[in-house]
Amino acid sequence: MPSKSINEYSEVLAMLIKIDQNFHKHLTETEHTVITFLNAHVEDIMRMSITDVAEATYSSPATVSRTIKKCGFSGFAELRYRVARETESAGHDSLAVNEIFNKSLLEVTRTIDHLSQEIVLSVVKELRTAPRIYLLSRGLSEHVAEEFALKLQLLGCNVFANSDAATMQEITSNAKPHELVVIFTLSGKTPELVSAAENALSRGGRLITITCGPPDSPLAQLAHRTVFGYRHQHVSIRSVDAASRLPLYVISRILIDYLSQELQEEHDKAARKQAAQRSKHYFQVES
Repeated sequence: MPSKSINEYSEVLAMLIKIDQNFHKHLTETEHTVITFLNAHVEDIMRMSITDVAEATYSSPATVSRTIKKCGFSGFAELRYRVARETESAGHDSLAVNEIFNKSLLEVTRTIDHLSQEIVLSVVKELRTAPRIYLLSRGLSEHVAEEFALKLQLLGCNVFANSDAATMQEITSNAKPHELVVIFTLSGKTPELVSAAENALSRGGRLITITCGPPDSPLAQLAHRTVFGYRHQHVSIRSVDAASRLPLYVISRILIDYLSQELQEEHDKAARKQAAQRSKHYFQVES
C-alpha cells in the first residue's frame, strides 16, 4: 500500500486537533509555529520526542506541551499514539512502541485522576502523627516500599520496612495502639498482608493501603485510608508476578513530595520567626 502524502497526513492531524478559525485566535505566535510544524511532519511525529519538536520549532518542551494540551490531548505521548493509530503506513515497530508509551501514560494519568486532595492530605497527616510506621509489602512491590521507607527516614520518620511473611506476622502481632501500618499491594488481597493487617488492627493500630486492586479487595476494606492506583490490564511477562508497579511509584512520590514540602515550609517559617526574634532582641539591647 503506498504511503500517504503530506496533505493526507495533515488531514489526519487536523482531524485529531480539530483546528478552526476561533481556535487559532487563542494561540500565540509560537503555538502557531508548533502546530504548523506538526501538520507538516505528521509521519515524523511517531518517531520524535517532545524535545525534538521543541528544537525544530525554536521553542521549549513546555510550550509544545501547552500547545498540544490546548488541542485537546493530555500530552505529546497521546498525540503521538493517536497519529500512529490513524496512519496506515505506521510500521509495526512504530505502532508497538507507541502502544507501550500509551500504556505508561494511562497508568500515570489515571492514577493521578484517582487521587483527591483529601486523601493525600489525610495520608500525610497519618504519616506525620504516627509514633512508628511499619511498611509491609510482598513481591516486586517491596522495591516501592523500600524506596518509600528510605525517603521517610530522611524526613525524620520512625520507619520499619519488611517483606518477610513470618517477620511481618510477628511485628504486627506486637503492634501498639496508634502505630501505623502502610501496605503496598498491587492486588489488595495477598494473604500474608491481609493477616498482618488484621493483627495490627486487633492491637489498635492504624492501616493505610496503597493498591491497584478493586475497592472491595480485603486490604482496601480493612484500611482506615485506601489510596487507589490504576493498573493497565496488559502484562508483558506472564510467567511470574512481574506486573508494572508504576502506579504505586507515582502514589509514593506524590505523598513524599507533599510531606517534604510541608516540612520545608514549616522549617522556613520557624527560621523566619527565629530570625525576627533575634533581630528584636538585638535592637532592644542596643537601645
